[in-house]
Amino acid sequence: MSAKIYRPAKTAMQSGKAKTHLWVLEFDQERPRTIDPIMGYTSSADTRQQVRLTFESAEQAIAYAERNGIEYRVIAPKDAARKNVSYSDNFRFNRTQPWTH
Repeated sequence: MSAKIYRPAKTAMQSGKAKTHLWVLEFDQERPRTIDPIMGYTSSADTRQQVRLTFESAEQAIAYAERNGIEYRVIAPKDAARKNVSYSDNFRFNRTQPWTH
């Protein structure tokens, strides 16, 4: 039984950073998924894939995994590199690309 511990990135549908400060522990897939031949549904007998635990910090998630004997890997979060852009730069005289309508 192995799991990954990570801090989720913000979704493309939100502009804020809500729900991105928590750390998540998710179990890895142990058995392959199967396709039902009649209905075509994808199913799995592995119920641990449905479990998603949230923690306030990475240390708490690591402590939980060690306390319960779960192999884990920590995926470090990547912070977005923000570039300050001014609206007036669109009309700058020395632009590298021509301005089009």
